[in-house]
Amino acid sequence: MDSMKVERLDHHGIVAGIIDELKIVEIIDAQIEVDDQEEITTGEAIKAMIINGLGFANRPLVLTPQFFENLPLEALFREGIEASHFNRYKLGRSLDKVFDYGCDVLFGILASFGCQQEKVDQRFNLLDSTSFSLTGEYLVEEEKNAITITHGHSKDHRPDLKQVMLELLVSQDGGVPFASQSWDGNGSDNVIFEARAKALVDEFKASEAPRFLIADSKLYREKSRETLAKIPFITRIPGTLKREQEAIDHALSNSLAWINWDKGYQYQRLDLCHYGIEQRWLVIHSEAALTRAKATLDRQQEKEHECIDKALFHLQAQRFDSKSSAQKALTQLADLWKMHQLGDISFTAHKRYAKKGRPNAQTPIEAIEWQIQASYDVDQAYKDAQSQHKACFVLGSNIEESLLTDLEVFQGYKSQSKVEGGFRFLKDPLFFVSSLFLKKPSRIEALLMVMTLSLFVYSIAQRRLRANLQAQSQTLPNQIDQPTKRPTLRWVFQLFEGIHLITLINKTGAKTIIDRLSDLRQKILQLLGPRVCRIYQISMAEG
Repeated sequence: MDSMKVERLDHHGIVAGIIDELKIVEIIDAQIEVDDQEEITTGEAIKAMIINGLGFANRPLVLTPQFFENLPLEALFREGIEASHFNRYKLGRSLDKVFDYGCDVLFGILASFGCQQEKVDQRFNLLDSTSFSLTGEYLVEEEKNAITITHGHSKDHRPDLKQVMLELLVSQDGGVPFASQSWDGNGSDNVIFEARAKALVDEFKASEAPRFLIADSKLYREKSRETLAKIPFITRIPGTLKREQEAIDHALSNSLAWINWDKGYQYQRLDLCHYGIEQRWLVIHSEAALTRAKATLDRQQEKEHECIDKALFHLQAQRFDSKSSAQKALTQLADLWKMHQLGDISFTAHKRYAKKGRPNAQTPIEAIEWQIQASYDVDQAYKDAQSQHKACFVLGSNIEESLLTDLEVFQGYKSQSKVEGGFRFLKDPLFFVSSLFLKKPSRIEALLMVMTLSLFVYSIAQRRLRANLQAQSQTLPNQIDQPTKRPTLRWVFQLFEGIHLITLINKTGAKTIIDRLSDLRQKILQLLGPRVCRIYQISMAEG
């Protein structure tokens, strides 16, 4: 009697195919010794965790066997693998092996191979860090070399929770991460950035092509001047520096010196020596930042207006022994205002008689008391000046103009959003949900590496898809069925929902087919490469 087995493939074949093309399993197993008694290798366990994480299935790692129960494991891995092999004990031991080998070292090896194979442009090195909030108690015995889970400055705005820090170095080309490191929960960006800059000095010098470090203002401080002098950098100058404020004031006072850029930006350049480093500062004025600044100042003005009304109500109800006393009280109050200024002022005299009762012409006057009335207006000049100042920021770079123009310096810094996008991806609630409830800091550190490796696989696949669309002058429909050359891989994953691998079994053997492979889906698979196509049983020549 014939039988049929139906297994859910969806987009998991894309993830598995990219992992295979990047040779992640082979590289891990070459670095971490394989035990002949193991049912699955460490590399295969890591591959399973990546597929689970990029499955966005809202399941923690402990339920990985459940995740793989209805998936075609032979197509995704190899013959003989079962869902039960990915139990929490095996995954935990695999994380232990990754930690013992060195999480950051292993990721560096994998990323280096993948970037070389995909020809990722690593000229612009975008550096940033973020925090991951954790709950519960953690086992610290015999974990001396692991990160410390503790309270610190929370970028998740959860100062009540303990945390760990993760540093990422990603490319401008596709936002591909190629270096990462975990840090203690109370790690400082100042320390993290300087340590990474020091580590990159020799690497940059040995590189055939020029490479540049891009980071936010935490990189630029006087204590790091020796390191900064040795490495080509682009960074935002801290607003706490007096020199930065002076640069903005000088630019705003020279309104005719602005040079226009596209998309609402203009700039002025200042060449100077600061911290003993010859560099150029670009004062950037942003129309978008100006709009935000005006909205913020409007809210602050409204709040101040309410406070002034209350304060004036009480002040004008008082009586003073002289005009000067009343004026002094009003001046002290007005000195607290930032966005308003005094308008008209008037005084009303109130006679205080020596006797009680209704006074007459002969009733002696004991004293004259003064009541003050005042109006106020919005200090529009102050608001305008503040909004213009807040619309500006300063970029600093020691890179020669022969290597990067002013516009390229600015564009390089703007690409910092790519690393921020990576952090948003890693913090997606559907990505490795609840997995950071692991109790051993060493396993948490290893899992952070696996999460970063998942981001690496995702960004490589998305970059490849977009590059091939661009090269072939093709588009894909977006969520509202409009053509786009820059689809997100997350959207592509959704397009592959409902694909099954069907196995037909009869006396003569078994035959597998993939259902619901529309023309659009086949087109996407061919853009993603041969290994992905083989998993979905189509050839690169089709479509």
